[in-house]
Amino acid sequence: MVYIGNFLFLTNQQKSDEAERRYGEFSLMLETDDPETAVAEFRRHILDLRQSSLFFEGDCSVFFNQLMEFENFPKRTPMMMNYKSVAGDPIMPFIGCSVPDGQSDDCRIYDWDAMLQNSKLDDDKLFLKFDG
Repeated sequence: MVYIGNFLFLTNQQKSDEAERRYGEFSLMLETDDPETAVAEFRRHILDLRQSSLFFEGDCSVFFNQLMEFENFPKRTPMMMNYKSVAGDPIMPFIGCSVPDGQSDDCRIYDWDAMLQNSKLDDDKLFLKFDG
């Protein structure tokens, strides 16, 4: 199976000037046998990136937003993924859909109900946290 994890992050949160703080999104993809292995490898990779790059600078929080499992990918028609519309700052709720075009028969989204009810960033969704 192919697993895609979607994440949100907040970096440089120790900065007093709001313009110096950053937030954003990223995805990680891995082919493996089960979702537990995928999640463990995603965590390991983010930890490695923290050490080897500037992606997760300063005080940083990483939130695991979604895990998708695919048996295969479309071969003839592109599939839209990760449509998102955001209003205001990053703690505001957002409207999003991972596979919005009806081609999602081969895609399984884990814990969909919880994501629909809790689209705000809070500590119970915290995946990793780094201090300065």
